Amino acid sequence: MASGKQTPRQKMINLMYLVFIAMMALNMSKEVLTAFGMINESLAESNASVTERNNAAIAGLATKAEEQPAKYVPLKEKADQIHQLTQEFTTYVENLKEKALEDKEAEDRNDYEAMDQSAKLDEYLFSSGKPSENGKEFLAQIERYREGVANILGEEYSQIAAEVRREFSTEEVVDGEGVKRPWLAYNFEGFPLIASITKLTQMQGDAMANENDILSTMLSGQLISEVSLTNYEALVIPDKTAFFSGENFTGTVVLGRVDNTLQFDKVVINGKEIKSTKAGQVKLEFPAGNVGENQIKGQLQFKEGDSIVTIDVNKSYSVIPRPNSAVISADKMNVVYRGVANPMTISIPGVGSVSANAPGLRPAGGAGNYIMDVTTLQAREVTINVSGELPGGDRVSDSKTFRVRDIPRPVGTVRGEDGTVRMQRQNLEISTIGAALPDFEFDVDLRVTGFKFRVPGQPTIQVRGQKLDQSAIGALRRAGRGETIQIFDVEAQLAGNSSYKLKQVSPVLVELTN
Repeated sequence: MASGKQTPRQKMINLMYLVFIAMMALNMSKEVLTAFGMINESLAESNASVTERNNAAIAGLATKAEEQPAKYVPLKEKADQIHQLTQEFTTYVENLKEKALEDKEAEDRNDYEAMDQSAKLDEYLFSSGKPSENGKEFLAQIERYREGVANILGEEYSQIAAEVRREFSTEEVVDGEGVKRPWLAYNFEGFPLIASITKLTQMQGDAMANENDILSTMLSGQLISEVSLTNYEALVIPDKTAFFSGENFTGTVVLGRVDNTLQFDKVVINGKEIKSTKAGQVKLEFPAGNVGENQIKGQLQFKEGDSIVTIDVNKSYSVIPRPNSAVISADKMNVVYRGVANPMTISIPGVGSVSANAPGLRPAGGAGNYIMDVTTLQAREVTINVSGELPGGDRVSDSKTFRVRDIPRPVGTVRGEDGTVRMQRQNLEISTIGAALPDFEFDVDLRVTGFKFRVPGQPTIQVRGQKLDQSAIGALRRAGRGETIQIFDVEAQLAGNSSYKLKQVSPVLVELTN
């Protein structure tokens, strides 16, 4: 039958069928390319946030090195070297991305569906099936970063060094068919341009995340308890943070670590000798002074062994006029969010009890503690009005305006991971589909009630619940190795507040490894 001669009409039908199949494949490919583009944008935003945190940590470490050179200068030197290696590597990768996109105008760089070819990057990184000079330079840059960071960390941070070497390994990779392939070809040869760009952005993010982990580990390792009394600092603890003009200053002078067995031999404050009234503490009471900054100077003396140890007291405190305005602050940020309980601290300096009112504001127990719920508030701003009574009987009042915002857009997750996830087919079958709010200041529990599941070349399946149903599992078992599964239109709700409508959840992609 197959060898029979076909009519012109049958040939035309066959041709139209082939065109139809090609168009379906093209449409599916374009959807995947768009998803890659969205992931790349999300990664770029996350990288910018990590860069800011790293720069802030480096700046903080520089300040600590100035304050305590013996303790922090060695750390700063290592941190500066790692920071430089990270910057050089991420800059090189950024230039490589620009090279791949150099023939695209600025307005075309968001047209991800047009980035379906691999020729541009293949020609740059490969020659006759092997790494070109540019490809060898790329591998050399990865090795320089990987070994440079690992060598700086040394034995002291051997676990992090091993993780960096593993994460940026360029050894041969065994593919899904058990064949060993060069790392560069396995990761970049023949892939659509937008997929390679996303991979490069992920490498930048991994390098920045490594730097952040290293800085955090270095700083936490310096929290050492000092036991010698010569390392203690005298602390002045006022009974309250500010005093009215005409009041007496009241407070306490203690060591950083209060030792009730310690007795001072001599205490001199502002030129007058004071008798300690309690072991380890000196009770103070004297006129607060004029409005402005005032000094407390003196010495604490006690015996340590056969010698007299002297600790200088040199502190300042502020005297302020009686207040006529309130202090209102958001414990989390300078805005309040719909859908969550926003903790607030509201007080007036010098006033023990205040009255505060605003839409959605209620006391939360404890002086000055409030909760603000603006879920049903449609306005973009909310004003809190505060009033209180001074000890003399006068009343003061003030108000503060806060911006009202929605909860940011959640991201879809598989097994707690977002973006593009590589996993085995059987693991995906039992994985939980979730939603998360990365870098959101509140601990919010999101509950997923459904999602759409798409395998290339198969119809989209609507799934109810957090796990794949039998229809989705059946489609998954028909998927090929290396295919990318799309999980999108994830339906999520705030646990305990299902009435609040979240923004659309970002999709998550799963690349099958078997």
